[in-house]
Amino acid sequence: MIAIDTTTSIIIGLVIGLVCGIAAVTAFYQLGFSKKNKSQDEARDNAEMIAQKELMEAQKTGESRKRELLLQAKEEIHKSKLELEKDIKERKLELQRDRNRIEQKEENLDKKVEALEAKEDALESRVSDVLAMEEKAREIEKQKIYELEKISNLTVEEARTFVLDQARLEYRHDFAVMLKQMEETAKEEADNKAKEIIVNSIQRYAADYVSENTVSVVTLPNDEMKGRIIGREGRNIRAIETITGVDLIIDDTPEAVILSSFDPIRREIARITIEKLIIDGRIHPARIEEMAEKARKEVDAVIKQEGDRAAFDTGIMGLHPEIIKLLGKLKYRTSYGQNVLQHSLEVCWLSGMMAAELNLDIMMAKRAGLLHDIGKAVDFEMEGSHISLGADIAKKYKEGPTVVNAIMSHHGDVEPDNLISVLVAAADAISAARPGARRENLETYVKRIQKLEEIANSFEGVEKSYAIQAGREIRIMVKPETIKDDDMILKAREICKKIEEEMDYPGQIKVHIIRETRATDFAK
Repeated sequence: MIAIDTTTSIIIGLVIGLVCGIAAVTAFYQLGFSKKNKSQDEARDNAEMIAQKELMEAQKTGESRKRELLLQAKEEIHKSKLELEKDIKERKLELQRDRNRIEQKEENLDKKVEALEAKEDALESRVSDVLAMEEKAREIEKQKIYELEKISNLTVEEARTFVLDQARLEYRHDFAVMLKQMEETAKEEADNKAKEIIVNSIQRYAADYVSENTVSVVTLPNDEMKGRIIGREGRNIRAIETITGVDLIIDDTPEAVILSSFDPIRREIARITIEKLIIDGRIHPARIEEMAEKARKEVDAVIKQEGDRAAFDTGIMGLHPEIIKLLGKLKYRTSYGQNVLQHSLEVCWLSGMMAAELNLDIMMAKRAGLLHDIGKAVDFEMEGSHISLGADIAKKYKEGPTVVNAIMSHHGDVEPDNLISVLVAAADAISAARPGARRENLETYVKRIQKLEEIANSFEGVEKSYAIQAGREIRIMVKPETIKDDDMILKAREICKKIEEEMDYPGQIKVHIIRETRATDFAK
């Protein structure tokens, strides 16, 4: 860098001298032209002399400047050389120190490796000793087991079974007490939370129930109308039954005709047909057929309207048109006197409210609740239970696996695989168990009570059982000499499990086990 600066200085000096010469020549020409009265020869001679003089001065100045720059450059080069030699010497010293440190670390590392190798050899030796000792211990254990079996005349498995049996008998009471405490604690916590969720949901949605029958009654303006409905030789009543597919019951009931059919939609079509015929006044087979067709179209329109209303009111979007139509059909379907569409709407709202309390998918819970009984819209037309039919319908119209599982598991036929299915089953039980929501005929009620008592009496040690509270509670008397106090908790659990497996019932059944010991004597 210093050498480059020196060369630059020399070039600058030469340029300065050249510029001075050019300036002298220029001045010469200017002087020659300014003196017009002198002759050209004299002017040229003077100019040449001046130019030579100026050039000689410029050369002297350039040479002097050149010598100064060269001297300065030599001084700078000498100074830089001294600094460079000093820096190189310092770097050599630093490198030597680094080399010494590395050599010291290598020596320490070699020593550590040697120590580790020595420890590894010692460890391998100890491992060999431990393995030999373990083998010897196993041999001693086998010998001890052989001696113990020889002394006790029992094998190891027989001794283990004997000890476990003894422990089971000894700690049966403690186990029963512990089980009861754990159950009570878990039930208390779960019941409190469940009651809070259910009560909140029921309070937010309260519906009125109207009991519905499987027959329809058409009111007549007078008893004379019965004869017109029957027609000459019964042709009108036969035409009505054939066209609508229902049975007409005309008895001594004043001013009324009873319609009976297992198909609620047919029964509704027949009711509307007869009412139209009464208003029209013309009752004959051709008119009956015409009115039945009009009634069928009206019922179809009502079915579509009710399905759309159910989907709109619940805010469930994306339902297939056929599913909406099936929802509308549920308006005319009853279960134990309970309207199935109203029941489905209530299950929908209750499922959504409970899902909101548990931070689950509210719309999915409402969708599953609304469609859980969709199979009841076709179970009087097709073979199979409403659960299997409903699951097939949901699969056919591309409903999700959560909805399908909720339909299949809401009566316990399959295990629920998600929390929404559990909520739908709970909401279904709540809706069905409302006071006045469902009616049970006498024959079914008696059979359920008898079945409940038969299950309780089938257990050993049961002396007598009584189903009370309309079958929602059973009290069981046990033989005190057969069933001990410690066995009562386990026996109650066994009875509950069998009831759950063999019976279908709304809500829950409370099992009471009563054990009483009496002592009797006579004073003579």
